Amino acid sequence: MSMSRLRSPRISYLVGRLSKIKLSEVQVKRCHSEATVSPPPSNLQQPKPDPPHTIVPSTYIGENVSRKDKTKYLYTTLLELNDSKEAVYGALDAWVAWEHNFPIASLKLILNSLEKEQQWHRVVQVIKWMLSKGQGMTMGTYGQLIRALDMDHRVEEAHKFWEMKIGSDLHSVPWQLCHLMISVYYRNNMLEDLVKLFKGLEAFDRKPRDKLIIQKVANAYEMLGLVKEKERVLEKYSHLFSEEGPTKRHRRNSLEAKKKHLEIEKGH
Repeated sequence: MSMSRLRSPRISYLVGRLSKIKLSEVQVKRCHSEATVSPPPSNLQQPKPDPPHTIVPSTYIGENVSRKDKTKYLYTTLLELNDSKEAVYGALDAWVAWEHNFPIASLKLILNSLEKEQQWHRVVQVIKWMLSKGQGMTMGTYGQLIRALDMDHRVEEAHKFWEMKIGSDLHSVPWQLCHLMISVYYRNNMLEDLVKLFKGLEAFDRKPRDKLIIQKVANAYEMLGLVKEKERVLEKYSHLFSEEGPTKRHRRNSLEAKKKHLEIEKGH
């Protein structure tokens, strides 16, 4: 990391703020050289010293603060920032500069906290910043972004993201994520997109495991005036609405197997 980067006003400002979190725990070691150097001739102009607020200690202060405190600090900072992409990205860039490795785990904790506070716009900004760094490119992160976009009333953007990043690979997309997108379409009355997505899943012989998915698809067909398609779907997946559906049967068999295992252990 170059010294010019460390001495940027943003880094210096954040370092100054962070040092107040646990000032008693921060100890900066300074090494003084024992060698003596002859002073330069008096007729030469002396270089002006750096202003105190731009000097970075030899032991970088970010390394002396616990990860928990740094995470809490960033979370608080994100809540206090104005609604500016540049401000959010700048704070994240400065914060991550302290780390040797990208702190994906800490950012996940921050995202979960922002979700609990229903800070959907900020969640979108943080995830987009992560993706711009080539980090967090997982189905879990994609689902979190789609949900945040939907809650932030940006469903068209959620739809475009789905089409660009996920929709072209329906044979392997987890059903949980597919159900999320079907619910987004259903909630926002994007029924044609819902039906298109479900047909794409059927084309890959993907079998839904939740009757709620089928109910939403059937309702969408009905509202679109496609009654025969509604009846076809309800008949094809009728087992999901019965007590002997594969999901419930699997759960029951698992419970019975567990009981037998416990009985065998007691017998011994």
